[in-house]
Amino acid sequence: MQFGITIKPDISIDRIVALARQAESCGFEYGWIFDSHVIWMEPYPLMTLMAKATTRMRLGPCVTNPVVRDVTVASSLFATLQLISSGRMQLGIGRGDSSRRVLGKKPTTLANLEQFVSEFRALTGGGEIDYEGKPARLPWAAAGVPPVWVAGYGPKALNTAGRIADGVILQFADPDLIEWCCSFVRQGAKEAGRDFSKIQIMSAAPVWMSADIKTGRERVRWFPALVSNHVIDLISKYDPKDLPESLTSFVRDRGAYDYLHHCEVGSSNAEFVTDEVVDRFCILGDAAAHRRKLERLRQAGVTQFNIYLMCGEEEQTLEQYRREIIPQLQAQVRPGTAGTRA
Repeated sequence: MQFGITIKPDISIDRIVALARQAESCGFEYGWIFDSHVIWMEPYPLMTLMAKATTRMRLGPCVTNPVVRDVTVASSLFATLQLISSGRMQLGIGRGDSSRRVLGKKPTTLANLEQFVSEFRALTGGGEIDYEGKPARLPWAAAGVPPVWVAGYGPKALNTAGRIADGVILQFADPDLIEWCCSFVRQGAKEAGRDFSKIQIMSAAPVWMSADIKTGRERVRWFPALVSNHVIDLISKYDPKDLPESLTSFVRDRGAYDYLHHCEVGSSNAEFVTDEVVDRFCILGDAAAHRRKLERLRQAGVTQFNIYLMCGEEEQTLEQYRREIIPQLQAQVRPGTAGTRA
């Protein structure tokens, strides 16, 4: 299993850079950053600084979307960052949540996402696309096409990911739900004639390593509230009977959601979230409890665990994982294997 971090760009720029540098030294192989340009700082200048502060860590947004930036702009950004980072960039992309909804707009369509990914790959690879009836090309793009990670929850989005993605982003650490999601990714891969075992599966969630479970729950309770936005969207499109009750039932008492307090510890957005949901979606407890759940995630198909590093004591969390988690988990399985995914 590989490990990554995600940073919320609402802390000092110096600290963002320092966390990326520390994470790399602790054995984390991926450095992601939220892309919600209205709520928080613009991520692309920050990724530039992260790229210059690291030498091996792969970097990308977790996640951007196809409509905040024109595909030619996004492709130029990534092709430039590929040169700056010596080819370490990754594209994390979804239909759009906070960066759209905070402006009163809805997520875009899967068809738009799929077209964007196709054109992005062509442009960052130095190829040509038809852009509104005119040929468009980045003749200087020379550092390779970044791997594309597609975020999703519903069957259609996950099926799309299976058809087009190099990796899939699943925002929870619930092994049963991971397995449910992977079934649709596997189906999409089969339909496209792709080898499912070659698709990377990311579980992204906050963690809290301590015997003080009560405090830990309060530090991460905001996360299931974040997930609830996507669940509400799913319920509007699917018959609830076609979705796992363990995913849908927790939003029944959900109230209004204030995106200006998105991913905020102690936010009233999370008042409806129960302890049981927190425990399923996040990782809490001592080091042994973390190792047990991470091993269960690996067995469910997870190839990368991505810590949403925004619960307080971020530097301490990195150090705890360096000492007590990463060496042990990586020693249990050869790099590149994927548990029961095949």
